[in-house]
Amino acid sequence: MVSKRRYDDPCGLARALDLVGERWALLVVRELLHGPKRFTDLRQGLPTASQNVLAQRLRELVDAGIARRRKLAAPAASWVYELTEHGAQLEQAILALARWGSRTPLSSTAELSVDALVLALKTTFDAKAACGLRGRFELRLGTEVFHAEVGGGGFRIARGAATAPDAVLETTVTTLRSLVFGGAELTGAIADRTARVSGDEAALGRLLMLFPRPADTLSTSD
Repeated sequence: MVSKRRYDDPCGLARALDLVGERWALLVVRELLHGPKRFTDLRQGLPTASQNVLAQRLRELVDAGIARRRKLAAPAASWVYELTEHGAQLEQAILALARWGSRTPLSSTAELSVDALVLALKTTFDAKAACGLRGRFELRLGTEVFHAEVGGGGFRIARGAATAPDAVLETTVTTLRSLVFGGAELTGAIADRTARVSGDEAALGRLLMLFPRPADTLSTSD
């Protein structure tokens, strides 16, 4: 086995990169930010990572105290990976890095994972546009369910069903990405049955307008 490379630098940034600087490591953390996942779920969220590399990154994260592996209670009885309290503290750093990265030119045509899309919502939320708006929403993205809340100029989203939501949106990750960042109209998605809404459709429409796509600030030209 090839030994893990280290920077041998006492700087806090270098020490952080010793733990999460290997390829795929931070993306594994991204996939675990919103709750535990089975290995097969992680592979689905990171389809271009090989099984061996993904397993190696998980072992390293567990050894570093960033993630842990545990068995769910019956009847599920599945083994899952989840972030430790120490690992969960990476969220703000990941959000900041994702905001920075979202302002670089987009070159990939790959689909976003569910957790990558949720991260994109967090990083692009426009607090000024949300001024005065309040609401609770449930997003059903295939088998994944999230509850979202807007209020006080803030935006919160997490896994799990919403309590008394103003509106419920059932759609796919691809369609939601198109509605939020691609300029697609909610009425059109409802008409072509790629989205279904129950509750306050107007409130949901306002929610979808709170995530402007960042303008590129870096150029690929000389």
